[in-house]
Amino acid sequence: MPLSPPKCARSPAHLRQITVEGFRRADGLLELEACLRDTKAVDYTLASGVRRAGDPVHEMRVRITIDAAFTIIDAEACSDRVPYAGECDTIGPAYGRLVGLNLIRGFRRNVGEMFADVRGCSHVTELLMSLPTAAVQTFATFRRDNEDSVEKPFQLDKCHALESSRETVRRYYPKWYRKPAADE
Repeated sequence: MPLSPPKCARSPAHLRQITVEGFRRADGLLELEACLRDTKAVDYTLASGVRRAGDPVHEMRVRITIDAAFTIIDAEACSDRVPYAGECDTIGPAYGRLVGLNLIRGFRRNVGEMFADVRGCSHVTELLMSLPTAAVQTFATFRRDNEDSVEKPFQLDKCHALESSRETVRRYYPKWYRKPAADE
């Protein structure tokens, strides 16, 4: 079901685009490349000067390489368009500290602690928060989502629709279905 129509007339002001692309490398590892881009629909005056409508105010990029266990083995960040050139665009190397983190075990919490406040760029850090689910989707490209395995499929009990006691799981993952507590 789509959103309801706006309740009042409005005009565009700001657009934030976040894109994440997943790649399988020739060596079997996966890479994620992500970009956060902010643009304004009108000319925008900053302390550092005017950004013309449609020109990026922010354009940050991140590339991480991960292994099959979702562990980051390489990381790179850069800021191509920033409001304060010569300052905002110098924090990229700090994100090399992502190496060794696991995308699905405490990643968002760890990133929040490692790069909070002046230890990072709020935009790059926000961009990183999109990576765990994008990594799962990238890995999912290469496996059937309900393949028979000894271990419970990763996606079960990670969202409302795939709770083990829901009809979706009973229908598509019967091996892992559990009757609701009230029915036992």
